[in-house]
Amino acid sequence: MGKVFLHVDLDAFFASVEQLDNPALKGKPVIVGGSDRRSVVSTASYEARKFGVHSAMPIFTAKKLCPNGIFLPVRMARYHEKSDEVMQIFENYSPDIQKLSIDEAFIDLTGTERLFGTPSETAKRLKAEVLAKTGLTVSVGIASTKYVAKIASGMNKPDGFLSIEEGKEEEFMLSLPLEKVWGIGEKTREKLKSKGLSTVHAIHSLSVENLMSIFGESLGTFLYNAVRGKEYENFNKETKSHSISSETTFGFDLRNQAEIEVEMKKLCKTVMLRSRNESKLSNTVCVKIRFGDFSTITVRQTYKSEIESIQDLFEKSNALFKSKFQAQKGLRLLGIGLQNLYDETERETTLFDTEETTAETKIEKAIGLLEKKFPNIKIGIASEI
Repeated sequence: MGKVFLHVDLDAFFASVEQLDNPALKGKPVIVGGSDRRSVVSTASYEARKFGVHSAMPIFTAKKLCPNGIFLPVRMARYHEKSDEVMQIFENYSPDIQKLSIDEAFIDLTGTERLFGTPSETAKRLKAEVLAKTGLTVSVGIASTKYVAKIASGMNKPDGFLSIEEGKEEEFMLSLPLEKVWGIGEKTREKLKSKGLSTVHAIHSLSVENLMSIFGESLGTFLYNAVRGKEYENFNKETKSHSISSETTFGFDLRNQAEIEVEMKKLCKTVMLRSRNESKLSNTVCVKIRFGDFSTITVRQTYKSEIESIQDLFEKSNALFKSKFQAQKGLRLLGIGLQNLYDETERETTLFDTEETTAETKIEKAIGLLEKKFPNIKIGIASEI
């Protein structure tokens, strides 16, 4: 048996947490999002989805479709608490967990059969444990590639389960309607249909060269790989020798600046603590932005002094992000990185070094070491959003 990946997706996560915390909301159309007319829906319960409400929809549209809906503000701190509970359960099943976003993760089950049984048995046990310990349901997809596993997890929601047999990935992709191919949004579908490509089979019939000539290298390559069930996204974020980075792909296009900043802060914490653990310093910040239309840009800047703290990295990253972000396109992926790393021993002490900066550095390094030694420990940082 080759690689085996689980993609676990929390069902209607934000809305489910609200219904869990307030049982009176169970069975009712709960819509979580911003409060003003320009805000969008973050998550809609399945009861609200019956009215056509979905993530990334403008709030004013959701109110027209579901006038009796219960509209609630985003409580990101609470959602992170519940997310952490679920992710801790995942750690019982594999040492290789990759959190893709607040409500989804990949679990590498390769080689765990002797411990837990078949991947299907493991997935069902995991689903039951999450429900018993957190009160939340998850949908699970199993496949030999992360990309196919991600699509499989969304096929039978909520509380879904689907396993794609190894060697059947391409057959599975060819059985899907175009709307189910992850990464092909509404605008991309319109572009495809304008070229006479309205089915997965139609895309599959074209060579990668043809697709690239029509849609460009990035989208053309993605389409060719996607309809064959091949990995296209760099889900494996290996740390390179001269850079440290972390990125997350969102289940829907983010546009709300406050929500984006929450996710950015988490990425900055991951990157900064990792650099502290490895005794690395950097003056160069890199921000990767993938828009909803699949176009991707990277912006970087080198500063006169090194990046001092998580807050420092966040402020610089946020400034770079705002200089390039186009809200109308939406945010599909966000990455934060430090480049041109050098050892702490190469650092030159200057007149601008302060006791406060040194203390902050030591605190962050200590937190990183503790979290590495005790994975389940949760240590907050005062400035954290």
